[in-house]
Amino acid sequence: MRGRIPGEWEQLEARCAQCQACELGRTRTKPVFGVGRQDSPVLFVGEGPGQQEDLTGEPFVGAAGKLLDDMLSIIDLGRDNCYIANVVKCRPPGNRDPREEEQAACVGYLYEQIRLIQPKIIVCLGRIAAGVLIRKDFRITREHGQWTRINGIWYTALYHPSALLRDLNRRPETFLDLLSLRDKVKEVCPELYQ
Repeated sequence: MRGRIPGEWEQLEARCAQCQACELGRTRTKPVFGVGRQDSPVLFVGEGPGQQEDLTGEPFVGAAGKLLDDMLSIIDLGRDNCYIANVVKCRPPGNRDPREEEQAACVGYLYEQIRLIQPKIIVCLGRIAAGVLIRKDFRITREHGQWTRINGIWYTALYHPSALLRDLNRRPETFLDLLSLRDKVKEVCPELYQ
């Protein structure tokens, strides 16, 4: 895949599986590296795994995952033609937000995934992912759905699916953000709709 050294992805995933760089590595059941097409032009990034993800080793498999699948279907995408990852690969206890030191210990794996995937569009799911990938002081309530280009990659942020499960009032604006995302994918990655 696009200039990748054979076995590079597998080596990165194996290093992640052995990682003990922060306390989350000691409390996890399974690391959650990611799922989907490793050469997809669209990458979705959440904050970190929850309880169901920790048990299965796959991102977004619980109720939030079902909602994410529904969101993807609205824009004619699915897990088979995008890639889904998280900022941290191990579950924070009690599903709390990952701490800054945990993010710092783990984000290198995400940066390597981005380098290997070479996406054209990155969709941050929630404020934590947006704060890591777009701008540290990113305000999800004010800036969701807006587009910015960084190093040739288009970035946007949507409300995290778990936030949409808690607050149904955010769903109409998220629907509009999804339509904007669909338009951008059609513009930048038309091959996904052929």
